Amino acid sequence: MKIKTKIRLSLLFLLALILLLAVTGSFYINRLADISSAILKDNYESIQYTKNMIQALDEGDSDLAIAKFEKNLVAEENNITEVGEKDIAIETRQLFEKYKKGHRDVQTESILRQKILEVQDLNMQAILRKNQSSTNTTKRIFAYITILGTLCFLISFTFVINFPGMIADPIQELTRGIRDISGRNYSSRLNFTSHDEFGEVAEAFNAMAVRLDAYENSNLKKLMTEKKRIEAIISNFKDAVIGLDEHGHVLFANPIALGVLGMHESDIIGKYAADVAVYNDLLRTLLQTDEQEKFIKIFADDKESYFVKEKLEIDNDGVHIGSVIILRNITRFQELDAAKTNFIATISHELKTPISSLKLSLKLLADSRIGALNEEQRKLVDTMNEDSLRLLKITGELLDMTQVESGNINLNIRKVKPEEIVEQAIRPAQNLADSKGISLETDIVPDIPEVNADLEKSSWVLLNFLTNAIRFAPEHSRIHISVVPKNSAVEFSVSDSGPGIQEIYLGKVFERYFQIPGTAGKGTGMGLAISKDIIEKQNGTIGAVSEYGNGSRFWFLLS
Repeated sequence: MKIKTKIRLSLLFLLALILLLAVTGSFYINRLADISSAILKDNYESIQYTKNMIQALDEGDSDLAIAKFEKNLVAEENNITEVGEKDIAIETRQLFEKYKKGHRDVQTESILRQKILEVQDLNMQAILRKNQSSTNTTKRIFAYITILGTLCFLISFTFVINFPGMIADPIQELTRGIRDISGRNYSSRLNFTSHDEFGEVAEAFNAMAVRLDAYENSNLKKLMTEKKRIEAIISNFKDAVIGLDEHGHVLFANPIALGVLGMHESDIIGKYAADVAVYNDLLRTLLQTDEQEKFIKIFADDKESYFVKEKLEIDNDGVHIGSVIILRNITRFQELDAAKTNFIATISHELKTPISSLKLSLKLLADSRIGALNEEQRKLVDTMNEDSLRLLKITGELLDMTQVESGNINLNIRKVKPEEIVEQAIRPAQNLADSKGISLETDIVPDIPEVNADLEKSSWVLLNFLTNAIRFAPEHSRIHISVVPKNSAVEFSVSDSGPGIQEIYLGKVFERYFQIPGTAGKGTGMGLAISKDIIEKQNGTIGAVSEYGNGSRFWFLLS
């Protein structure tokens, strides 16, 4: 049966109870009204007639009094309601007829009055009797209505208590089932035996739960498979990999990472990384260092190994859910780089001697005491001399670079006046500037503090800035050398009015062997890289700013 039908029948049942109570009450009320009406109509009127007849006798034997008596007697004769009342009425009629014919003595009148009082007393007794009967009937009707009302109340109360449960209980059960499903308890089921809409909902709900359970088990299997696949991939990484959740707890660490850290899986997995780092220096270094591509030297695999750290922050829809630390083993590349550095140093050192000899031989050839050269021979000797100078400069820069890379560069750091660095850099650059008609202007703030620096190496860096500026600056222009205090350091800068550097190349000018397109043959691409290494070895910083087509400004800071 449908819920709508149940509700409709229930309401009809309540309506039927109300109608039953109303009909029963109306019936008994009408019955009481009929009894009261009968008392008024029958007995009360008879008593009124008798009173009127006695009143007529009291008025004397006038025609008006006799007529009044006659009228009320006729009315009484027509209103016979009680047993014996008719006989008394007949006797009264006979006496009245005798009274009208002139027998109006005291005895006749007395008997007539007595008969009238008998009628009156008979009706009074009937009124008392009927009143008692009416009272009993009223009590009985009240009892009937009370019993019926109580039954209707009990039935209605039972209905009110139980009927909402027929609707609310299945809804509560359905709510519980929905909460179970939302809590991923897909084994939850609804057990409705009714064949109404709730039964249909229960069937649909149970079917949905079965499908969700199957889907969950299927997804769980897939997730477990993917988890094992990811774990296998991470375990086979050649680099050390450590995963952290958003709270800093270690989620995973592959065998390479465990080997580098010197720990077992049970010592780190699931634990707070900061707590573990208290007893592990390497993990503490990894957690505290945020710099990317920072070399870390670790004794691993029975030798010194070099690693570079990468930290990947993992976000999901803008919410941070963890991070991954990767230690890339660059020992092989470091060894190759060291071999390359040694090779370049050896080759540069070996080339420097024959180039110097070649340069000396060219100088002797150019000497007129050896022999005169014709114009064409002199041009060839000059060209060879320029090439030998260029080769000598390249080998010198290669040697400097290998010294910086190998850490064998000797820095004599001491307190140096900034004016000394500028003076030592300008002196060798002056001739080159004069050859192009370029004026070198200096701007040194008075009483500028001394800096901790290597005078020779810092002057070489500033000289490198100057030679580059002179090389690219237009003839008869100005190059500005500025030395100013900046925060707790001193800034050395060289500004020119040359062609400038495009923004896409500005960030690469300090890389090794990099040359701006269109400037090939004007340098080796190593001078600025060496300058960067020298300044950073002195705990300084270096940089450049440029507006393409409007000159450049190279600077470094020393403290």
